[in-house]
Amino acid sequence: MEEKSVNKTNSNGYTFLFAVILVLVVASVLAFTATSLQPIQRENMRQEKMQSILATIGVETDRAGAQELYSKYISKEITLNENGEVVESRNAFDVDLAKELKKPVEDQVFPLYIADYDGEKYYIVPLRGNGLWNAIFGYISLKDDINTIKGATFGHLGETPGLGAEITKNWFRKRFEEEKIFDSNGNLVGVSVVKGDIDPSDKDDNKVDAISGATITGDGVSDMISERLKRYLPYFEKQTEIKVATK
Repeated sequence: MEEKSVNKTNSNGYTFLFAVILVLVVASVLAFTATSLQPIQRENMRQEKMQSILATIGVETDRAGAQELYSKYISKEITLNENGEVVESRNAFDVDLAKELKKPVEDQVFPLYIADYDGEKYYIVPLRGNGLWNAIFGYISLKDDINTIKGATFGHLGETPGLGAEITKNWFRKRFEEEKIFDSNGNLVGVSVVKGDIDPSDKDDNKVDAISGATITGDGVSDMISERLKRYLPYFEKQTEIKVATK
C-alpha cells in the first residue's frame, strides 16, 4: 500500500498537477501585486509629468514637491483642436499623445500649459516623435513672444545609452535655451539638431549642435519640435495679447 502511494506521488500526472497549481498560485500573487501597485504607479507618472513640465520654465523639484509647485506656477491647462479652438470636453493633462498621433491630424487634440513664473508668462507644448529605436518625447516652453525658447526636456523609450539617450541630459537641454523657433522671414521652423560648426552664442540660427553618433535621434528631435509647434500656431495667432513672431 505504501509503495503504491509513493509511486502515485512520483507519477507524471502528479508532477504536472503540482506544476499547474504552482503556476496558478504565482500568477494570482503577481496579478494581485500588479493591481495593487497601479494607483501608486499612476501617481508617480503624474508627478513625473509635472516635474518635466515645470523643468522647462526652470523650476526643478522632486516628485514629492511636484504637485504643490505645479499648482502654484501652472495657471492654465487647455486642449485645442487643429484650428486653434479650445476643446472644453478634453482635459489637457490626461491627453495621451501616443494615442493622438495615431489619429488623422483633424481628429487630434493638442494640450497646452500656460505658466506664470517669476513675473513672466510661458506657453508649454508637449512633444512626441520617433527616435532611432522607439518613441522620443518631451516638453518645450516658449516665452510670451512665442519665438524664444525658455527651456526644454526630453525623454525616450529606447535610445542607445551614451548616444541617443543623451537627449535627456541637462547639457543637451541647455542648448535649446534662448533659441528662436521662427526664421528671419517669419516662418516657423523650430530648432534643428545638426552637425557642424554651430555657434552656441547665435540664438537666431534655429540650430543646436548635435550629439556625436546620434544622427537619427537628433533628426527625430528636430522633426518633432517643428511638427508639434506648428499645430499650435493657429491658436497663437488668434490671441490678440500675444505678439507672434510670424509675419
